[in-house]
Amino acid sequence: MLEVRLYLAQRASAAIMAPLVLIHLGVMIYTIQGGVDAAEILERTRGSFFWGANYGLFVIAVSVHAAIGLRNILREWLSLRGIGLAIISWIFFAGLLMAGLRAVAAVVIA
Repeated sequence: MLEVRLYLAQRASAAIMAPLVLIHLGVMIYTIQGGVDAAEILERTRGSFFWGANYGLFVIAVSVHAAIGLRNILREWLSLRGIGLAIISWIFFAGLLMAGLRAVAAVVIA
């Protein structure tokens, strides 16, 4: 049953990430073509609830997706099982989540 829930969580996180990646790429292409540099982008994102929520959700989805993917790789390639597999997966998830949310905060919080 755990494997089914993890499978569904990974697919759901992918479904969340897909439109967020398209939004990110579209905005970046539009912005760069408009001649806006990194300093101006940061200036525009400071204090923005929309961008904070957008990138925060993206970080959460990526953290879930990547941790489940790593768990599957470790289980298949290294035959890890049980509590060791769970601990590594959770540590990886927590590390990604903390690093990602810290980056979002640096870009959005004024």
